[in-house]
Amino acid sequence: MTFCFVLACAASARAQSSAAPINKWEEAIRKFEEADRQRPPAKGAVLFIGSSSIQMWKNVAEDFPQTTVINRGFGGSEIADSTYYVDRIVVPYRPRLIVFYAGDNDLANGKTPQRVFEDYREFVRRVKAQLPKTRIAFISIKPSLARVALMPKMRAANELIRSYAARDKHLAYIDVFTPMLGEDGLPRRELFGPDGLHMNPQGYRLWRGVIAPYLH
Repeated sequence: MTFCFVLACAASARAQSSAAPINKWEEAIRKFEEADRQRPPAKGAVLFIGSSSIQMWKNVAEDFPQTTVINRGFGGSEIADSTYYVDRIVVPYRPRLIVFYAGDNDLANGKTPQRVFEDYREFVRRVKAQLPKTRIAFISIKPSLARVALMPKMRAANELIRSYAARDKHLAYIDVFTPMLGEDGLPRRELFGPDGLHMNPQGYRLWRGVIAPYLH
């Protein structure tokens, strides 16, 4: 009896541990849903989704004035978090294109490049199961001053995703990694805010120029 009780407690602890990282986003997701109820977004838009680099792109709609844009970034999230909420913040919009940025936090939290790739592949699988005609463009994991030590892993994860996207006409890989590097091979300081992690307006202007051709 005691042994069974210990096993049950361990299983419960594992379940709670695995649920916690996802449940912490519930409030943010509910705010998106409430905003959708107040002003239902147009179907067939371009959906920007992912972590803080998307969340903090406050003027993304203004940067692409010829495109109907929806921003559903939630800061600190990993790829698996967007996958978990596909049915709530992707599928209802029936976007023609998803522009996805995540993976940065995944690596910082200890995931391997292979795991980042596998998580992205699962995101693609979940989207395709319900939206087979929707295109998905992955913005490469960006280099940053705060995470220079992770650059080898970023390159590895980016290359796995780039190679994967090259084999599917519904997928694209958007390289922001390369233009964000200076001649010394390090992240360009002028693109970042005080924390060395998040971009300033100049960084977003660079992204806008690189991403724009993929929206049409």
